[in-house]
Amino acid sequence: MEQTIRKRVPVSGGSWVTVDVHGDPGAPGLVVLPGVMSDAHAWRHVASAISAWPSVMVVNRRGRTPSGPLTDAYSLRTEVEDLGTVLDVFPGTTAVFSWSYGGLIALLTADERPLRRLIAYEPVMRPFGRHALPDLKTARENGDWDATVDIVLRKITGLDPTRAEALRADREVWEALRRLSEPLYDETLAVNEPLPDLLARRAGHVDLIVGGANRGTAPYGTTFDDICLRVPAATVHELPGQGHLVHLEAPAQLARLIDELAA
Repeated sequence: MEQTIRKRVPVSGGSWVTVDVHGDPGAPGLVVLPGVMSDAHAWRHVASAISAWPSVMVVNRRGRTPSGPLTDAYSLRTEVEDLGTVLDVFPGTTAVFSWSYGGLIALLTADERPLRRLIAYEPVMRPFGRHALPDLKTARENGDWDATVDIVLRKITGLDPTRAEALRADREVWEALRRLSEPLYDETLAVNEPLPDLLARRAGHVDLIVGGANRGTAPYGTTFDDICLRVPAATVHELPGQGHLVHLEAPAQLARLIDELAA
């Protein structure tokens, strides 16, 4: 389905988030919540391929254009409140698909408010990325976004050096990564905040998805296993052959799985 409107939603601290609505803007649908180093634009192909809901609302979380700043009081609680605000703005919407850090936010949100269905692809939690926090802090203090992206690719995700260099050689892609990396230190701090022993206790049904390429493998497969321990009632799915960047590498395949889980 095509994007129809972009809605600006005021949130705490004088900031705001934007929501790209695909499909019927008046119909309750599916909220999509991306994680770090990603934005609503990167999820447009997944959103347009989903057909099981009459509308798909992709949140552009604070800290990335055209949404507002993180603000000084930013924390994981900030993100949970932002998602709650978005859900209130679209009444009747009780389904959320989330990815990576967005998955952690959604699982915590479903501890506090009822959600009929919550789908999370490779959500992350502490100690994910904690070892890189000192380097991320130094890079942020220096405004060195090239270093920030490099830290993410090499020290956190463990990307193959050859592939990392290929990304750096693509000037358009690298510039987008630099821009999206600006809130990364604060977001990684938030990922590493203490969590309750159980998550998503008010969700009607939780589906947790892991990419087949990451199953049981650090960092995404192992943090996924940690999440599963905190959501014991969840149904676990594996998307064969896929890794963490499924929304960029196989958007149609991911959309098909999301549609299948709509029932």
